[in-house]
Amino acid sequence: MIHISVVYALPNEQYLSTFELAQGSTAEQAVLESDLLKKHPEVDLTINKLGIFAKLVKGSQLLVEGDRVEVYRPLVKKPRDAHAVDEKKARIRARKESRST
Repeated sequence: MIHISVVYALPNEQYLSTFELAQGSTAEQAVLESDLLKKHPEVDLTINKLGIFAKLVKGSQLLVEGDRVEVYRPLVKKPRDAHAVDEKKARIRARKESRST
């Protein structure tokens, strides 16, 4: 048996479950064995990506003692795109201010 954790983070809530699994278990099996899918039915393993300690892995990744399986939420916007929109708004605001003075 190996000790593993399954984690899932929302903006205002965190899910953490630590338990034992049989040696040779996969990341997907760990999520299925946890009660994450019962508590958060919006999680879909065909959409949500998995990771172990911030490194993306496939559901078939074999786990070792102490692994933390992370379930990632899909991004609403790519961070780069969000920054570009903010910068564009700042440029427009600066132009408007310079015209009014």
